[in-house]
Amino acid sequence: MDGSLPRRGAGAALRHDSALKHTTGEARFADDASEAPGTLHAALVLSTIPHGTVTALHLDEARAMEGVVAILGPRDIPGKNDIAAAGSGEPLFADPLVEFAGQPLAMVLATTRDQALRAAAAVRAEIAPLDPVLSIEAGLERQQYVVAPQTMRRGDVAAALAAAPRRMEAEFRAGGQEHFYLEGQIAVATPGEDGDIAVVSSTQHPSEGQHVVARVLGCDYNRVTVTCRRMGGGFGGKESNASWVAAAAALGARATGRPVKLRLARRADMIATGKRHPFLYRWTAGFDGSGRITALRALLAADGGWSLDMSGGVVFRAITHAVNCCDVPDVEITGCAVKTNTVSHTAFRGFGGPQGALLMEDVVHRVAAACGLPPDVVRARNFLGSGGNSDELPYGQKVEGDLIARVWAEAKRDSEWDRRRGEIAAFNARHPTLRRGLGSMVLSFGISFGIMHLNQAGALVHVYTDGSIRLNHGGTEMGQGLFIKIAQVVSDVFGTDLERVAITATSTAEVPNTAPTAASTGSDLNGWAAHNAAMTIRDRMADVAATRWGIAPADVVFADNRVWAERAGSNRFLEFGELAKLCFLERVSLSSTGYYRTPDIHWDPKAMRGNPFFYFSYGAAVSEVVVDTLTGEHRCLRTDIVQDCGRSLNPAVDRGQIEGAFVQGMGWLTCEELWWDQGGRLRTVGPSTYKIPGSRDVPPAFSVRLLEGAPARSETIFRSKAVGEPPLLLAISVANAIKDAIGVEGLDLPATPERVLMAIRAKG
Repeated sequence: MDGSLPRRGAGAALRHDSALKHTTGEARFADDASEAPGTLHAALVLSTIPHGTVTALHLDEARAMEGVVAILGPRDIPGKNDIAAAGSGEPLFADPLVEFAGQPLAMVLATTRDQALRAAAAVRAEIAPLDPVLSIEAGLERQQYVVAPQTMRRGDVAAALAAAPRRMEAEFRAGGQEHFYLEGQIAVATPGEDGDIAVVSSTQHPSEGQHVVARVLGCDYNRVTVTCRRMGGGFGGKESNASWVAAAAALGARATGRPVKLRLARRADMIATGKRHPFLYRWTAGFDGSGRITALRALLAADGGWSLDMSGGVVFRAITHAVNCCDVPDVEITGCAVKTNTVSHTAFRGFGGPQGALLMEDVVHRVAAACGLPPDVVRARNFLGSGGNSDELPYGQKVEGDLIARVWAEAKRDSEWDRRRGEIAAFNARHPTLRRGLGSMVLSFGISFGIMHLNQAGALVHVYTDGSIRLNHGGTEMGQGLFIKIAQVVSDVFGTDLERVAITATSTAEVPNTAPTAASTGSDLNGWAAHNAAMTIRDRMADVAATRWGIAPADVVFADNRVWAERAGSNRFLEFGELAKLCFLERVSLSSTGYYRTPDIHWDPKAMRGNPFFYFSYGAAVSEVVVDTLTGEHRCLRTDIVQDCGRSLNPAVDRGQIEGAFVQGMGWLTCEELWWDQGGRLRTVGPSTYKIPGSRDVPPAFSVRLLEGAPARSETIFRSKAVGEPPLLLAISVANAIKDAIGVEGLDLPATPERVLMAIRAKG
């Protein structure tokens, strides 16, 4: 460990609070809790066709099977048959319209999970088929949208394109991505008195789960408590999808008066839950011979699936990140999400930002090829805030151009770019079938929720009279290290050891009305909320100590598990626990809520202008790959990353986030391919057919460095910056390296061996 780093509190490189429990198996997830007597298990009946009308459900055979207690459908819902996270009109059970293959039709409750699964398989559905829409092109042709087209404009694109010395147009596409969390979707609902329902849910958004459960049950929010101690991964897949799983379990508990557990098998999970949005891109650019891009008109069309879900936010972030770190004077970017008869696509790490950034990378690479220049040179020539370029994005918000240039310069230096360029050229010249390639990526990623009201958080802190501290906040832990970071913030405020801060499960009963843990805002929002709660208590404690010692409260110091009078001699001190006991005797409250809302952000959805992001995170990566031109197989050999984290709250956790995000992004871009057949049925439904990155896919040489001395605005928590999502975009460097290796400027993604081989053959 770096000796210059603090050993505790904010900034310390500490291990994840559950690290040992994860490795030993002691960490308890939703499925690990002891089942209450009488617990029933649920299984879903899923549609096998993508579009049609349910005319009959034949249940007699299933009802007669051993262990079956009940089979529930849309007529058994006491509230609304609507589990929409945004908007309305997303039924829990199809009634009667079926919109995708995998849509729940009913739910079986039985005494064991195996019995429930067997009975669900015995349910026969009669569905009158309708003509499905199964592609983005078909959705565009029908003008069938879940998010209508919205356009961001700056300048006069038509005139700029007409005046440009050179013009080019292209089309490409990027596929979706399965979250493939280790722990699948699960909820356990237990009925209580007076209609109360307690739900243990693997969810990124307990408040939304509470709302959806209450809507389905037809009760007030205060009757529903949703709790989550930890998830075995989320990545956005447990933001909206977890809510309907919780609602289904709660419906079973309400109907039977018994606890109900619903745990989706991997196959059912992949069929019934949303993915990262696939995108289709069409663009026209104007540029000059130096590679300066002067005009860009683009369409970014997402496959939204059958319902709205999170598509509005995904399209917003894709549009606002479409030029990434580049300045284009005249811009017209249109984004939309078409309605198709596939599963409703949802939040996924990056939330549309990665898909948006792909646009400019495609433009840069094709323009570079047309100009006979390296792509990294063309990208740098168009950097925001460099070489006389504007530092303002098309929607009016400014970025820090010096940091964009700096992260690229440092990544280029760390990776020994120029030297390795020569080595790769020499290797390719002498090898008959293998080709190496070098690719880069620079990112500028906005941090905040695009939906303004979500940029808020709450926390609850107690100090007990022995000096121990209890911390609760609205953020959820999915392995990303949020809980340890927030505990470090509270430890720092009170000057106590981290071990004195008890980390507790997220619960709607303790902190209400919270935002999801998403958009890389977990530490920013919940860190400040917890800080504000702790500071309220510390100020009260300081007043008590100051009165005792006859000094000003500002002269009371909290550090090293003690409290002392800074200007009154070293003999005037109290142990932190002693002061806590004294506060109790003086009848001073040692409990406080804390609240935070992100300042200085705004957005005009009609004008498509504003400052939607609190700040930007910057990063750069260089990756080297080798491609077998006979098979299309490829491997990433080395990656060098420089990532801006401001003043990291926990460098150890942040490094892990950077590495994990990069590898997950690499999977999306190179090997993870979702495939639906002509009947609209997903066929990649498990690890045998869907390839996620394994340990051997991680670059053997993998260097990650946090940008040193990175400036950050003082309004962020301890001047830190978010790190959960931005590094995922750096995996685009791997796709760029593949293009470099095989000598093509454009390539549809993911760059699977088959697609790479087809590109090689097409090139001749």
